[in-house]
Amino acid sequence: MIQKPELPAIPGLDEVFVANRFVASTGGEMLDVICPADEEVIASVRMPSVEDADRAVAAARKAFDEGPWPRMTIDERADACSRLADALESRLPTMNLAWMLEAGAPIAHGEMINSGAGKLVWRNAIEKARTLPFEEVRDGPMGRTVIRREPLGVVLSILTYNGPVVLMGMKVIPALLAGCSVIIKPAPESPLTSRLVAEAIEEAGLPEGVVSMLAAGTTVTQHLVSHPGVDMVALTGGTAIAVDVVKRTAPRLARTILELGGKSPAIIADDAPLDTVLPTLVAGASGFLGQVCVSLSRILVSEKRHDEVVEAIGEAYRGLKVGLPWDPSVDRGPIAVKRGRDRAESMVNRAVEQGARVVAGGRRPAHLNRGWFYEPTLLDDVTNDMEIAQEEVFGPVTAVITYRDMDEAIAIANDSKFGLASSIYTQDADLAMDVARKIQSGGVAINAAGVSLTEPFGGFKQSGWGRECGAEGIFEFTDQKQILMSGSYLDA
Repeated sequence: MIQKPELPAIPGLDEVFVANRFVASTGGEMLDVICPADEEVIASVRMPSVEDADRAVAAARKAFDEGPWPRMTIDERADACSRLADALESRLPTMNLAWMLEAGAPIAHGEMINSGAGKLVWRNAIEKARTLPFEEVRDGPMGRTVIRREPLGVVLSILTYNGPVVLMGMKVIPALLAGCSVIIKPAPESPLTSRLVAEAIEEAGLPEGVVSMLAAGTTVTQHLVSHPGVDMVALTGGTAIAVDVVKRTAPRLARTILELGGKSPAIIADDAPLDTVLPTLVAGASGFLGQVCVSLSRILVSEKRHDEVVEAIGEAYRGLKVGLPWDPSVDRGPIAVKRGRDRAESMVNRAVEQGARVVAGGRRPAHLNRGWFYEPTLLDDVTNDMEIAQEEVFGPVTAVITYRDMDEAIAIANDSKFGLASSIYTQDADLAMDVARKIQSGGVAINAAGVSLTEPFGGFKQSGWGRECGAEGIFEFTDQKQILMSGSYLDA
């Protein structure tokens, strides 16, 4: 049996990270960190208090209102963020190991999403920022105007446990590049990786107060969201949390960016060869046990190809090895949180009661008697009005839905309150673009799964507001100002 690796050295377990450094908490409780693979306590960490949150806001406020950071040139901020990227990258192997132990992500998944995608995303943002038009002169019918992009203020970035490292490149570094000061609020399930990220921030030597990181629980998080010193909340999370955030920011009209959940469809056209479909479809539907916002949780297949497709995907799901994430032969580890395992289990049970059929999975693995494991599950005989087709599971559950023709497939795909990602598999390039234009989602992949994280990404409908990544993801953290140099509407 492969031995569980030792927990790497983690800084500041009994401290909180406020104003670019580890400091003593004003009274936060200790939290046990439980490994989801064996339910063992692997560490105890200090939780931040409301008073710690107030200290972080005060420091961020002072850094923005009085400090040098918003007044630096974009090249100066990019150089500082490049130092931060260096510090993050030097810790990636340790962060991947810590993430495996606290969230159950196999090392291979961490290397893909953190060491691969994460590094690419933040390096792209840093280099792109250097060339963006933060100031431009426009000549129009009412005269000459300078248009400036100025940093918005103090940003609260709320991260999730399924991507605490890569989200640095999607949410935090773009806000820093724009000139904002940032309070990072990782999930309380990410206390180890967040402290390693904090250590990297400390090493980067940013101006005092520009960054704080508090892996807070609900009470402290709600206090931060409601805080009058916070100018913007950038959230990755679920719909219910987003509604609460909007209610708490509404009285002061604080800005919000919301990257939320999805019920992403994958349409398989009749001409799509399964040998090219399956590799990305199976990974896109079951990777990290479905704990991915863009997970392809609805597979749409024609009545003509139904049996063939269901059999092939079912076989692929049954071939996935579920087990301890430190075993390199394992394809999928545990679900990161117990409530996630319980939610997936209960939703599958209700789907079966409503008429769905379990093709693969649908149970806790028999050979694992500890940990929050659930087998990658494929459900057939699903109709789009069922709960399992309409609500996000955020777990390893994929529903197969049949369609008669492509028009019906598109209608089914769009019959959802969500609109985050989607895929169309076909050899017909014209059909692919036609379907891509008609699907109501922020991203459509052709003969692939996922989205580009170096271009603007976000959701339609209840999948979110605003865009992350690319130039647009940096400009989300700015306000536009016009400086009228000559002319006026009074002269019109």
